This record gives sequence, C-alpha cells and structure tokens, in this order.
Amino acid sequence: MHKILTKWIEPYVLLETMKKECNLVKTFTFDGFSKNSIKKEFLEALKKENTIGLYMKNVNKFYLFSGNVDIDKIFNLKSSDYITTEDIEKPFDMVDMGKAEAGIILL
Repeated sequence: MHKILTKWIEPYVLLETMKKECNLVKTFTFDGFSKNSIKKEFLEALKKENTIGLYMKNVNKFYLFSGNVDIDKIFNLKSSDYITTEDIEKPFDMVDMGKAEAGIILL
C-alpha cells in the first residue's frame, strides 16, 4: 500500500528523518528525458524485501531506503494527512501535479 502525503512537511526534514530512521540505499537522479527509464529501475529495486521508496515534489530524485519503519509514527501523521492507494502510478501523478507533497512507495 502506497501513501500519498498531502500534509506539508519540509522536504529537507522529510528526507533527513527518513535517513535517520532507515538506511538510504540509493538515490536515483533523473531529468525530463530519463525519468521514465529511471523510474522503471527504481520500481524494480523496490521489489526487494523491506524497501521503501520516496518521491518528493520539486525534487528530480527517487530515494530508495531499506528498513521497516512506521511512517505514521515518525512523522506524527493522522489519517487525514495522507491518502493510501494500491495504484502504483497515483503517488507519482499526484506529486507531479502538485496535489501531494510526497509519495511513499511500498511494494
């Protein structure tokens, strides 16, 4: 289940908190031309056990973390702060459209 964060969280705080709670495995940097191919590589890497993906608004990067954390607890989230979805494309689409701050991808 993927989480789409609609609550504003400072991007630096979001990233640094994730780094503190999990192990940053890899950063996937992309541009307008390489986004789709890098996204496929990112999604493939997420198939490993205990991995978490992060995609934030206005950052041309996908972040791959390893670890088992409670996202709600570390960011003090309520159910009204995010949307959950099974649709793998929805977190990316909502972030790209500016309707969400970040997507937490859990395969």
